[in-house]
Amino acid sequence: MNKVSVLCSALLLSLSLSVSAEPIVIKFSHVVANSTPKGKAADFFAKRADELTKGKVKVEVYPNSSLYKDKEEMEALQIGAVQMLAPSLAKFGPLGVKEFEAFDFPFIFDDYADLHKVTQGPIGASLLAKLEPKGIKGLSFWDNGFKSFSANTPIKSPADLRGKKMRIQSSKVLDEQMRSVGALPQVMAFSEVYQALSTGVVDGTENPISNLYTQKMHEVQKNLTLTNHGYLGYAVIVNKKFWDELPADVRGKLEQAMKEATVYANKIAQEENDNALAEVKKSGKTAVYVPSKEERMAFKKAMAPVHTKMADRVGGDLLKSIYKETGFDPSKL
Repeated sequence: MNKVSVLCSALLLSLSLSVSAEPIVIKFSHVVANSTPKGKAADFFAKRADELTKGKVKVEVYPNSSLYKDKEEMEALQIGAVQMLAPSLAKFGPLGVKEFEAFDFPFIFDDYADLHKVTQGPIGASLLAKLEPKGIKGLSFWDNGFKSFSANTPIKSPADLRGKKMRIQSSKVLDEQMRSVGALPQVMAFSEVYQALSTGVVDGTENPISNLYTQKMHEVQKNLTLTNHGYLGYAVIVNKKFWDELPADVRGKLEQAMKEATVYANKIAQEENDNALAEVKKSGKTAVYVPSKEERMAFKKAMAPVHTKMADRVGGDLLKSIYKETGFDPSKL
């Protein structure tokens, strides 16, 4: 072999090594602030992925709809423009996996213990598996928290929501929930809610307190009632083709990073909502009302028909399996 051939071989080997050393990039897009439970968990996952893979994987986190908005991100994942998302569970109904809207049913979970029987058990696993025909791999469920109503007028009974334009996510179940109390549901991207509230395009909304506070919605909502009537959580998902083509050892490390991030996400969810509530109260801009047991029951009774009306949308058997886990029985309200 002459010197030129040796030199060429050395250069090719060098190039090959440099290419193979390039990290695998995962673009992780989400629509909330870095300071929310989801934002912090996404950053935690990115850090652990880097540590566990020893730099083989670089997770780039894009918060606050900086890459894609609510309505755009799912398509971006399916075509491979991003590799990872953590959309709220209501997003999967419009995708055609209506079973996820079971999480939108009012008062279906009393607390995190009830919730985790579903998200961390066989029901949760079977729901994630339903995403695979859509080219999506479901990795985990992350908590955010339980939702409360806000508006510029006091909300102490279901009647106080009558005629109010209330922002919701795109979910037939949430639409019916609002209609059950006489409210007018308005589907809107999360990134647009603050402006809509400040200009009166909508009168109010429903959010876990961490979302309300980090998006500064409390600055344009005079009243907050802690109904805890619904749950808002996320499914962490990846492009299935991208995931399946990862080297097995790398995929295993990322699965470990996701397990750790899920424990972290669920641990801080309640803490962050408690802290956000304290900050909302401290701001003095929003009156916080805690309904009595009787007042909360009035909301439960008003919304109970949603369970019957929307059962066929998510599947009666699925609802029954959730009721069995949680002990909830809307017929007894």
